[in-house]
Formats: sequence, C-alpha cells, structure tokens
Amino acid sequence: MVAGHLQEKRGYFYIVLNYKDSNGKRKSKWIATSLPVKGNKRKADELLQQARIEFRPEAEEPKPTVPVTAVPVTSLTGDVLFADFMLSWLDVIKRSVSPVTFSSYSEMVKGITVPYFRKTGIRLSALKPRDIQAFYDEKIKTVSANTVIHYHANIHKALDMAVKMELITSNPSDHVELPKKNRFVGSFYNGDELNELFAAAKGTKLELPILFGAFYGLRRSEVVGLKWDAVDFENNTITIRHTVTVCCIDGKKVMVAADRTKNKSSMRTLPLVPFFKDRLLCLQEEQSRQRRLCGKSYCRDYLGYICVDELGALIKPDYISAAFPKFLDSHGLRRIRFHDLRHSCASLLLAHGVPMKQIQEWLGHSDFSTTANIYSHLDYTAKLSSAEALVTSLDFASEAEPSRYKTSQKGKIKALFRQ
Repeated sequence: MVAGHLQEKRGYFYIVLNYKDSNGKRKSKWIATSLPVKGNKRKADELLQQARIEFRPEAEEPKPTVPVTAVPVTSLTGDVLFADFMLSWLDVIKRSVSPVTFSSYSEMVKGITVPYFRKTGIRLSALKPRDIQAFYDEKIKTVSANTVIHYHANIHKALDMAVKMELITSNPSDHVELPKKNRFVGSFYNGDELNELFAAAKGTKLELPILFGAFYGLRRSEVVGLKWDAVDFENNTITIRHTVTVCCIDGKKVMVAADRTKNKSSMRTLPLVPFFKDRLLCLQEEQSRQRRLCGKSYCRDYLGYICVDELGALIKPDYISAAFPKFLDSHGLRRIRFHDLRHSCASLLLAHGVPMKQIQEWLGHSDFSTTANIYSHLDYTAKLSSAEALVTSLDFASEAEPSRYKTSQKGKIKALFRQ
C-alpha cells in the first residue's frame, strides 16, 4: 500500500499518493475526490484509504512516445489530424509571443490537448463541438475551471487560424459550454503578521524579496529583476521596468531576463521611501565589500542586480517560491504564497482608505477592472460608508434614545464588517 494524504485545494479535497517509480525516483499522483472540504472529511478519508490500497505504481509508468514534428503550416489541409494541427499552430505563434507565454501555451498543448486528441484520431475537418465538449468534460474532473478555460483559449485561437486559412468554414469551439470561472480570493497577512514576518526575515536571503513583495506589491519576476540603475537615490524613486522569469522551452528550464514587464501599466515608477533608501544604500556597500573579499570567486554575471546572494549569484524566481513556504513553517507563521504578499499590500492600502484607482497604479494592473475584481471584497471603507449611509437614512432608533441607538447601530455594523 502506497503512502498518501489529503490536500485541500479551491475548497475541495484531493488525494495525493506518494510512490517510487521503477528507477527509485519519488513521484506523486493527485486524484480529485469532488468532495467539498466542509463536512466531508470522513468520506474523503475513506476514499484516501481505498486509493492507497488499489493504486498500482507500475500502471503509472510513462509509455514511450514517438516524437512528432509539426507539419509546415503551408502544407496543411483540412484532412490533417487535429492533434497535428495544434502542433503546427504552436509553430506559427512562436514568432509572435514572448518565450514565457509560448512556454505556457506549449506546456498545455503538448502535454494535455495533443495527447488527448491524438487518441481520438479526429481530423481537423471532422472536429465537432461535441468532441471539444467531451475534452473539457473529461478534464474538469481533475483540474480547475480556470485551467479548462485556458485550454479553451488555445483551442479557440488555433481554430480561428484554421478558419482564416480556409481549412474549415467555422470555428466549432464557438459552440461549447465552458465551466464557470472560479473567482480568485487571495490570502493575505494583516499589519501585525507582516511585521512579524519582517522581523523573522531580517538578515536572511529572503529579506529583500519579502520587503519588496509586501511593501511595493511587486510580483516575483519584478523583485528578481530589480536593478541598481532602476533606483534614483537623488530623486527618491524606484522604477519597475525589468523582469526575470523561468520557463520551460524545448524541455529545458531557462531563465528569461528582459527589459519589459507583464503589461504596459506594470512599468511604473514608485517613491523610494526613507527605510528602503537606507536599506539599499547599506546593501550597495555590503555587495561592494563582498566583491572585494571574494575576488575571482564572486559571480560577475549579475553585477547590475539588487537581489543577489553573498557570492553574487542571482536569487532565482524558483528559489523564492520554494523557500518561502518552508521559511514560514520554520518560524511558525501562517502559510501563504509569496504572491500573497502582493495581496497583503493591497489589503492594507484598502484598509487605510487608499482609493482603488491609486492601488491599480501602485500594483501596475493593466486596467481598473482587474484591481476591482480581485480586491473589491476587501474594500472595507466603501462598505462601511454604505452601511453608515443606510443607518443615517433609516429610522431604527427607539423614541427614548434615538441618537444613542443610532450610534450603537453604527458600532455594530463596523464590527460586522471587521469580522
């Protein structure tokens, strides 16, 4: 019987089985239970025990695959297998999207979409909405609705290209039913928790990433991409304009550094507050001293970057994601993702009455709706104003003590929204 445990994800229980393959390599398998977390612990435990007993690791051994080369787009006909057409579409878009975006597309298409439709043997000209719907209905059993929507985005774009090339007359993915998108609600730390986190991180490798993530709301790629030439110590500004990301290209993990951000609005200039100015000036002197001490052993590939270790090596994005939860656990702090420091920043700004529009500009969201959709549930000030307006307008007071009663009602409403 293999080892396993239950994992909560998006409000549902998942079974996670741990085993070793024929080469002794540790692996894990996730199995959806479709059971909501609330009130289903016993049922989920029963399913876990059953899965541990019935699971056969040898059945999970990967089967040899035949390498597939994409057919040149100019040679395509409607008779091509839909799986092969998707590979050809990848070849076309590779020239027009960033390496990071292409890596995401490629992973979904080559890892999920192509294997599924290759088994069906469906050709592009014979593809029907019901075939695509069957694919979505199958995948929703193991992945989130948002992931299925990502699969659909790629399929829809590819079939749009097929229509433009006159390989098919209409796009069959226009006529499928998509699952309802999961509304994302980020976790976040309050002010006390952030101060405790800052104290624990002081002097560690994660100190700067944590500070920049929580105070400036920087994304992981923006933190790692910070350079000294982005800091203007005279005018007290810091400009976010360079990012470092990790992606998988042709089966290999590569680090992509570029003078660009997630979107045009993400390229922004923020005030360099006194605390960060002093901290960065001290860091400059510290890094200069370390270069002198280490001599030739000091890595000189990342001299322009701020977030480097004692030997000058860049603190990579993957390290931050992997080390952050372990750091929280080791210090007894509530577990959140590194990206949730960005949400913590937004929640504090909202709690102190900063308008949503200003928060959009601080975080570098592409448009106001993005900020509003993510953080509207945290907008305490707006809800409190609405509640107090209703209390003032409606006569809930007793005849004996109207003013005192209204004040009491306001207090109750404030307490309600603070919960």
